[in-house]
Amino acid sequence: MKKLSLYSLTMGGFSIGMTEFMMMGVLPDVANSLDITIPVAGHLISAYALGVVIGAPLMVALAGNFPPKKVLIGLMLAFGLFNSLFAIAPGYEWLVVARLFAGLPHGAFFGMGAVVASRLAEPGKEASAVSVMFAGLTIANIIGVPLGTYIGHNYSWRISFLIVGVVSLMAAGSVKLWMPVIPVTNNSSFLESLGIFKKMDMWLIIGVSAIGTGGLFAWISYIAPLMTEVAGFESNMITIIMIIAGVGMAVGNFMGGRLADRFSPIVTTGFLLLAMILSLLIVSLVSHYKVPAIIMTFVTGSIAFAVIAPMQMLMINTAKGAEMLASSSMQASANIGNALGAFLGGLPLAAGYSYTSPEYVGAALAFTGLVLCVILYVRLNKPASLAFQTVK
Repeated sequence: MKKLSLYSLTMGGFSIGMTEFMMMGVLPDVANSLDITIPVAGHLISAYALGVVIGAPLMVALAGNFPPKKVLIGLMLAFGLFNSLFAIAPGYEWLVVARLFAGLPHGAFFGMGAVVASRLAEPGKEASAVSVMFAGLTIANIIGVPLGTYIGHNYSWRISFLIVGVVSLMAAGSVKLWMPVIPVTNNSSFLESLGIFKKMDMWLIIGVSAIGTGGLFAWISYIAPLMTEVAGFESNMITIIMIIAGVGMAVGNFMGGRLADRFSPIVTTGFLLLAMILSLLIVSLVSHYKVPAIIMTFVTGSIAFAVIAPMQMLMINTAKGAEMLASSSMQASANIGNALGAFLGGLPLAAGYSYTSPEYVGAALAFTGLVLCVILYVRLNKPASLAFQTVK
C-alpha cells in the first residue's frame, strides 16, 4: 500500500510536469491561435511561475492544519480545474488568469507530498521515497511533454491541456484510493511556522536552491539553439534530444535519492553541485561534436535532477515543526532559479556571444550554490550549533 501511495504522488507529479514544461513546446501554436507574438505568449510561462511562488506559502497557510490526504486531493482537483479552464479560456487575458491559478497548487503539492513521502518511507530511505514522487516530473518529460507537444502542433494545444485536467483527476482519485490517512503533526499556527525563516540555515538552503539550480535552467533554456547552431543537429531532432535529457533526469532523480540516503542530504547536494559545474564546462567544450553533445545532454540532465531529492530532504530536516511550509518554499525558490538561470543565461547571447556561453553562466551559478552549501555544511557541523541534528 505504501508503494501505491507513492505512485499516486508520482501521477500528480506527472500532471504538474506535463503542464509546466509542455507550454514551452506549444508556445508557437498558442501565439498563432491567439494572433500574438511569441514573447507575449511567453508571459503565460511567467504567469505560471508567479502562481507557484505565490501559491506555495498561501496554500500551506490555508490548508496546513487539515489532514494531508484531503489537502493533496484538493490540490489535484484544483490543479485539474484550472488547467481545464485554461484549455477553454476564450482570450489572452483569461488565459493569463487561468495559468496563474493553475500554478497555485504546484508548490504546495510537491511540498506537502515530499513530507508525506518521507513519513511513509522506511527509516533510512526517506530521500528515495521523495524521489519516487519527483519521478513524475521526469516521466512527464519523457512521455507527457512530447505527446502533448505533438497534439498541440498537429491538432490543438487546448486538447493537450484538457488531457492534463483528466490526468489530474486520475491523480486525485489515486490519492483517495491508495493513500492512508496521515495524522496532522503540525499543531503550530501559520504565523508560528513563519518563525523558521528567522534561521540563517533556512536562507542558505533557499539560496542553494534559487541560485545553484539556476545552472540547470541556464543550460536547458537554450539547449535547442546549442544543439542546432553549435552541434549541427537538424531542428527535427530537438524532440529526441529532449527525450534523452528526460531519460537522464529520470536516472538522476533516483540516483540522487539513493545517494542522500547513503550519505547525507548536505554532502550529496554539495557533491552534485560540483558535478554540475564540471558537466556544464564540459558541455561548452564538446558541443561542437554530435556524439559527445548527446552524451553530455544525458549526463547533465542526470546531475541536474539528482540534486532535487537531497535538497528537499535538507529543507525538511532543517525545519522541524514547519516541514510543510519549508518544503513548499523549496518549490518557490526553484522557480526563482528557473527565471534567474534563463535570464542570466540569455545575457551573453544578447551581447553577441556563442550559444555555448550560457553554460559558463550556469557553471558560475552552480559554483555560487556550492559556496553557499559549504557555508551551510560548516554551520551545521559546528559543535555549538543546534541546527540540523537529524543529518546523518
